[in-house]
Amino acid sequence: MELTNLIEGCVGNNEKCQKVFYEKYLGFVLKIVYRYVSSYESANEVSNDAFIKIFKSFVKFDYKNATNPEMLMMAWMRRIIVNTAIDYLRVSQAQKRYQPLAELNENHTEKVVVNSDEKVLYKELIELVKKLSPSYKAVFNMYVIDGYTHQEISKALGISVGTSKSNLARARAILQNCLVKDNKDNVLCFT
Repeated sequence: MELTNLIEGCVGNNEKCQKVFYEKYLGFVLKIVYRYVSSYESANEVSNDAFIKIFKSFVKFDYKNATNPEMLMMAWMRRIIVNTAIDYLRVSQAQKRYQPLAELNENHTEKVVVNSDEKVLYKELIELVKKLSPSYKAVFNMYVIDGYTHQEISKALGISVGTSKSNLARARAILQNCLVKDNKDNVLCFT
């Protein structure tokens, strides 16, 4: 089904179109949500909430003059998904400081360059990020992965700009320490 027809069907609350859209973009949504939420159950809950918000907001989405409607839509969706995950984190501030890694889809094994000599599998880096405290994890994901400014993070999370910068610096230091320790001892720092 063509994207424009799919979107128009979703705007019209066509359940078949919504199901096709959900199945087509579930992986995209989960990949973003997993950066913020550690447990499989919570990630599914946040993903479903994000889809509900996406379906309700499609009426406002203007893609008709876009040269690449899908890219525009995915950027628009990313903002909704991240905001939904942040809302979830705000509500569940009582989470444990370190949480177990949620199982990741085996398709996500791209390599990320850590420095010029060493490479870490995407899955391993995500594992380390997922084990950060919720506040460090949220700031790290928003700044490094999603490109938010410290001012935007401050406003979204209800923290000061200084706290955002401090949390980012601490998250980076923890991750760097873990990567160095893993390379030296072959033992992850959170285990």
